Amino acid sequence: MTLFSLTNRVSRVLSASKVFIPHRRIQFHSGSHPQGNKEPKAIQKQEFWFVKVVCTLFVYSQPLDDASLSYLNNNLTPSIEFEVVKWLKSPTFGLKFLELSRLNLNTNHSFWTYNLLIRSFCCMGLYGSARLVFDYMKIDGHLPDSTLLGFMISSFGRAGKFGMARKLLAEVQSDDVMVTIFAVNNLLNMMVKQNNLEDAVSLYKENLGSNFNPDTWTFNILIRGLCRVGKVDQAFEFFNDMRSFGCFPDIVTYNTIINGLCREYEVDRGHSLLNEIRLRDDCAPNVVTYTSVISGYCKLGKMEEASALFDEMMSSGTLPSVVTFNVLIDGFGKVGDMLSAKSLYEKMASFGCIPDVVTFTSLINGYCQIGDVNRSLQLWDAMKLKNVSPNVYTFAITINALCKENRLREASRLLRELQCRNIVPKPFIFNPVIDGFCKAGNLDEANRIVAEMEKKKCDPDKVTFTILIIGHCMKGRMLKAISIFDKMLSVGCTPDDVTVRSLISCLLKAGMPKEAYRISTITS
Repeated sequence: MTLFSLTNRVSRVLSASKVFIPHRRIQFHSGSHPQGNKEPKAIQKQEFWFVKVVCTLFVYSQPLDDASLSYLNNNLTPSIEFEVVKWLKSPTFGLKFLELSRLNLNTNHSFWTYNLLIRSFCCMGLYGSARLVFDYMKIDGHLPDSTLLGFMISSFGRAGKFGMARKLLAEVQSDDVMVTIFAVNNLLNMMVKQNNLEDAVSLYKENLGSNFNPDTWTFNILIRGLCRVGKVDQAFEFFNDMRSFGCFPDIVTYNTIINGLCREYEVDRGHSLLNEIRLRDDCAPNVVTYTSVISGYCKLGKMEEASALFDEMMSSGTLPSVVTFNVLIDGFGKVGDMLSAKSLYEKMASFGCIPDVVTFTSLINGYCQIGDVNRSLQLWDAMKLKNVSPNVYTFAITINALCKENRLREASRLLRELQCRNIVPKPFIFNPVIDGFCKAGNLDEANRIVAEMEKKKCDPDKVTFTILIIGHCMKGRMLKAISIFDKMLSVGCTPDDVTVRSLISCLLKAGMPKEAYRISTITS
């Protein structure tokens, strides 16, 4: 088939094109534009037939003969080439057409052709192909604009291709192409979110010598990442550098670094920063600021300081949130002051705060710690009335407290309720009940709970196996204890010294030195 025979059979072009298009249903993406040219140049109506002919010829008549190449060379324009690539509806075919025309035709593709292919390949996850088209673009004398660059950098970053993104940034800066601060910040943010903090800090430092001017958001991103991993002193270095770049910390900056300090138990430094904000005219502490410091004092058990700051917050006109009440209730519960915890719980409604599962779990934990398990069970009833569903920790705390009081049947009932809920069970919830039944000599019930646990795809952990091994040893069921020990090893759970010594000691007392020696040899 030649180009000239095709021109006489235009009516067959559409039906032929439909053969390959459904197999490549790719949505092309356009968007970026060069300076001063906001959209690709439209082609004339009479040129559309030629676009369809070129597409069909390219797909079905490879390799093209000299006559066809000559005709295309004389008639193709950048606008028509863009329409051909778009009409092919496949970035892979589009790239092949681009490569063929670069090698065999004396035509220049427009910016829009490269833009279309790069965006489409990125949306398909074919970042190597997108990078190849970008290289062709530069070789052919086109420079990307800031919008296309931002799109590529974001696409590479979302896919975790940080090396490609950094290399692209370095290249375009050497070409004096403008990179927006938004694009750089977006990449830094994705690096921090995907736990590539060191690379983010390195990227920041690499770009300081170029036209990169960090803004407050830049510093907030890096400070948040450093505080999250406990590197608060390094975060302070960035905090102190802000003004040298003409940036000033906003409330997000202060809240991030205060929260970081309080998480590292440097609550007094966090409180000092809070006081610093209060002296500023352009920034004021909000409920997040106060709650971070209050939470820090609660974790240290300094409930007087936490209460004083809570009063100060309300005097300043800042209303507490549910989180504020929760950290205070939890703090009072942990120091055993349930009167204060209950008083705060009762005040929540007057501030428009509705108790949630964290509120109830903190109260339940507080009552369990002072040995008032019955009060904690009453709170379960209150949760049902308020339609608040317990979480895994609500179950774990209550079950553990019941087991300590040897109320194993009630604990078992809660375990059954847990299994009826959409909660992923954890071994630490089952272990106290299994331990309780083992110590009570009811190994059959302990084994039944383990079987239920495994049925729910909750694998026993080291503590579970240790409880079972020692429990069976104490009842003289040595073969069962050995069987559990072997299973423990087979699932890749390494026993600790307590488990090994206890089992070996019981085997020797039971007159089973060979088994004791075998276990000693395996574990050593």
